[in-house]
Amino acid sequence: MCLILFAHQAVAEYPLVVAANRDEFFPRPTQHAEFWPDQNGPQQILAGKDLQAGGTWLGINREGRFAAVTNIRDPSQPEQKPRSRGELPVDFLQSSLSALEYGENLRESFDDYAGYNLLVADRSSMVYVNNFESLVRKLEPGIYGLSNALLNSDWPKVQQGRQKLGSLLQHINELRTDELVAMMSDRTQAQDSELPDTGMPLELERELSSAFIHNTQRDYGTRCSTGVIFEGSGRMRFNEQNFDADGSPSSNHFFDLTRQ
Repeated sequence: MCLILFAHQAVAEYPLVVAANRDEFFPRPTQHAEFWPDQNGPQQILAGKDLQAGGTWLGINREGRFAAVTNIRDPSQPEQKPRSRGELPVDFLQSSLSALEYGENLRESFDDYAGYNLLVADRSSMVYVNNFESLVRKLEPGIYGLSNALLNSDWPKVQQGRQKLGSLLQHINELRTDELVAMMSDRTQAQDSELPDTGMPLELERELSSAFIHNTQRDYGTRCSTGVIFEGSGRMRFNEQNFDADGSPSSNHFFDLTRQ
């Protein structure tokens, strides 16, 4: 997952609104979003699955919990660690711990994972975890953006995305997940003067600067866009739009459920 825009308790009607893009190599095997089998009750997970490592990048459960993870872009740091980052959202969604308790408990295992940003939310709170900076932070109500650096970094796609989400929430009567998905389709690359310096070659920084990524040379890009809406009434909507290696829409998976 490379870009997550979200509104946490920013609008009374919608305690949590999320728009996210997962960017990944296309050969990496993936299962589209669905309810994971062999699970019952409120902990049943709704998420896509990384079939290579078995985890997920973003998911919810019937109890109204949310979790998502991104990697941290830093070529100077090792990418190979004993455990997969994708297990973290799954572990939280199956847990009975509060978001803050879960985040605090991760401190002892920070070194087991390559660099990650993790978002976890229960019914009352949302927590941001960054293992590179040893951060566990309970979030105040607001509109946030997260890519592959710190929360609310000054990357153009993060700041522009926050503005777009804020505008969408201000000028709409009834929010729909397809509008969140559409918001994530922007392929405009940032100007060179605005690009972050993360140790990547300039051409690659440029190609990774758009919200929606399509890089045929590396067989890499946005695999799916996801819109999630939690309503104050307990209704939850989840929409995953998948894309093929040509950057064209393929399958779509929509779920409308009520929190248990």
